[in-house]
Amino acid sequence: MSDEADVGHDDPEEQHAEGDAAAGDPADDAEATEAALADAVAEYDDGLAAEVAALEREAAEASERAAELEASLRRTKADFQNYKKRAKKRQEQEKARATEDLVGRLTEVRDNLVRALDQDADADIRPGVESTLETFDRVLGEENVSVISPAPGEDVDPERHEVMMRVDSEQPEGTVADVFKEGYEMADKVIEAAQVTVSDEE
Repeated sequence: MSDEADVGHDDPEEQHAEGDAAAGDPADDAEATEAALADAVAEYDDGLAAEVAALEREAAEASERAAELEASLRRTKADFQNYKKRAKKRQEQEKARATEDLVGRLTEVRDNLVRALDQDADADIRPGVESTLETFDRVLGEENVSVISPAPGEDVDPERHEVMMRVDSEQPEGTVADVFKEGYEMADKVIEAAQVTVSDEE
């Protein structure tokens, strides 16, 4: 009878062991958590390392691009300086050629004056002087220079005429009576105003 009672009851130690087996080992759980955490940290580190590497590549590319742009800027600046020097030199050459051309035409006027003076003292040099004046006026015209010589009775233009004095004249009051000295203008710009007298009341 006691044997039958024993059959119905398990050993308490065996029951405790079975309970421990069912609950699991806390040490194993901790190791699993640490392993999972280590894997997560390792994965994060790998991702962070990849991001750092990408940023480093971008920084290197940006630095290289900046160096290229700086070099291009230096070349452009040097090219512009060279262009300015060439333009200035070309302008000076053109100015020198223009001056040389003008001087060459003025020497023709001087030659005419020399020939007029080489005539005999009693010779009439007026025709020669008139011819020289025509040549000189032609040279001035080629340089876009015109003579300011208002006619008597013409209205006074304060920008082109300089009034020297008022005189009694048959011309209408306040108009040009006579030209004391002719003036000059070049390309519509007055170089020297004509000096005139103005008619006053009789």
